Amino acid sequence: MSQKTRVLTGITTTGTPHLGNYVGAIRPAIQASRAEGADSFFFLADYHALIKCDDPARIERSRLEIAATWLAAGLDVERVTFYRQSDIPEITELTWLLTCVTAKGLMNRAHAYKAAVDANVAAGEDPDTAVTMGLYSYPILMAADILMFNAHRVPVGRDQVQHIEMARDVAQRFNHLFGKGREFFVLPEAVVDEAVATLPGLDGRKMSKSYDNTIPLFEGGAKGLKDAIARIVTDSLEPGQPKDPSSNALLTLFEAFSSREDSAAFADDLRGGLGWGEAKKRLFERVDGVLAPMRERYEDLVAGRVTSRTCCRRVPPRRGPSRRRCWADCARLLACAGCTMPRLHRPLPRATPG
Repeated sequence: MSQKTRVLTGITTTGTPHLGNYVGAIRPAIQASRAEGADSFFFLADYHALIKCDDPARIERSRLEIAATWLAAGLDVERVTFYRQSDIPEITELTWLLTCVTAKGLMNRAHAYKAAVDANVAAGEDPDTAVTMGLYSYPILMAADILMFNAHRVPVGRDQVQHIEMARDVAQRFNHLFGKGREFFVLPEAVVDEAVATLPGLDGRKMSKSYDNTIPLFEGGAKGLKDAIARIVTDSLEPGQPKDPSSNALLTLFEAFSSREDSAAFADDLRGGLGWGEAKKRLFERVDGVLAPMRERYEDLVAGRVTSRTCCRRVPPRRGPSRRRCWADCARLLACAGCTMPRLHRPLPRATPG
């Protein structure tokens, strides 16, 4: 039996998912997790969230909404491993081990850190103004996320490829220093899907919270979706006048939820003079037809007062990340680095609400 390919996906836990997140990230990741030979790990990156957000209530609310969103969208917890980063304390232990073998010069080259320094210099500030160690050492925590479970492949955007390369560098360094001929860590590969869809927002630019042009996925219910679609910017052509289907976001959004045939028919109707109001109505009906069953499931999860911990623990124990195994692996790594442990296993912490 051939070895499965372990694929690890980190999910940011700040903000509320929008339609662009679903089409560009959530839907394709769930589809990929169903492939034969895939051993898929998904985790809520709540430690990473602390770098950008210091509002505990916002982080916890976001974790719940995002966990519920993925489950509602069809993440099959019988097939995948789904967990919160903060539920695996061995990740932070491994982070320190990796920090001790990571060159400062490597971290100096991280894109996010360099961008912050460049912005400070341009503003006449000290280069490290407002730069936290969380931001600076973020790539090491990301490396620990990946190496803790020896992921083979990590789907990322192009802006994250450098972090995967850094994880490989750090893994190689640790293997060289302490492996004694043994490869403790698999060298992960970045997976960049150039075909991933990027949806336009209300104003035609890339859908992004930064542009304040997003269309909600579940937030606000069907009314919130309908109202957002009604605000999509179009020209002033009247019903009956031929329209250019590429002049705004309507066709691209329609295509993301339709077959080629239906999309072609929608485009032909626009060229034939379909009014913008009617076009937006058709778009809403098409998108809502897909989202409505998911929205009902999402609302049930959120209204049921579940927590992000509860959502993640819907993973059957046989499929969840083994805390005991994580600790055993960490203990071996610590021993190789000269930090022996008095016992191989320690008691699991008692579960706490939240």
